[in-house]
Amino acid sequence: MKIRYDARGLAEPDAQAPNIAKIEGEGPARQAVFDAADLSTRQINLELRRLVYYEGVADVTIQNPGAKHSIAVGILTRCRITIEGSLGYFGCGLIDGPEIHIKGRVGWSVAENMMSGVVVIDKIAGSLAGAALRGGDLVVRGDVGARTGIDQKGGTIVVGGSAGMMTGFMLQRGRQIICGNVGGGLGDSMYDGAIYVGGKVTSLGVDCVEAELTPGDHELLERKLRIYGLEPKASFRKFVCGQKLWHYDNLEPAERKLVL
Repeated sequence: MKIRYDARGLAEPDAQAPNIAKIEGEGPARQAVFDAADLSTRQINLELRRLVYYEGVADVTIQNPGAKHSIAVGILTRCRITIEGSLGYFGCGLIDGPEIHIKGRVGWSVAENMMSGVVVIDKIAGSLAGAALRGGDLVVRGDVGARTGIDQKGGTIVVGGSAGMMTGFMLQRGRQIICGNVGGGLGDSMYDGAIYVGGKVTSLGVDCVEAELTPGDHELLERKLRIYGLEPKASFRKFVCGQKLWHYDNLEPAERKLVL
């Protein structure tokens, strides 16, 4: 299928929802399925929005997404979306409410700025998963890349495998549960929140320190792993902010060197 672009860089300015979904059932139990193999990113999202907002379908399955970028973004209502395949960059971002199950892999920045809801990825995810996450649960059953949960402001990120470098960079609030190993710079410049690691930690970032697990932590770990069917580790370690970066000197480091 030929996709037209205009000179301003706007893809398919006159695109319309293709109206190809098959809808079955009645009332709240209605389900819809459509094949995205021959659709552009915009057409996929228009068809999804048509079903969820205008048809009132609360259970939608997208087949053959073809690892396209920016799929299922900006959905601001409670619904269930199943994606039978893999996504590219920026999938499921800016959502508030939906439960999304991705039966494949995802690229960079999945669930960026998610407000609430659940995103479950059966395989691996690229870097920046859950960037600026504000609420809800992001679950990756496999490994994730670098900077998972960068600038996270709430919610919970659960990783069944290992995570790359700078995990939890600038974490402001929320929780991360990493069942496997973690790369260098864990929790660098974090301000609040907690990171739980079940494997080895390569190194800690600036102002990230280890803390004792509380009964509440044990309950959280057991509950989250049980909900998503992940095997609990024999023991987790907890990492939090050391609070040294909460207060700054009047002079910047470079200025202080000049004075001294």
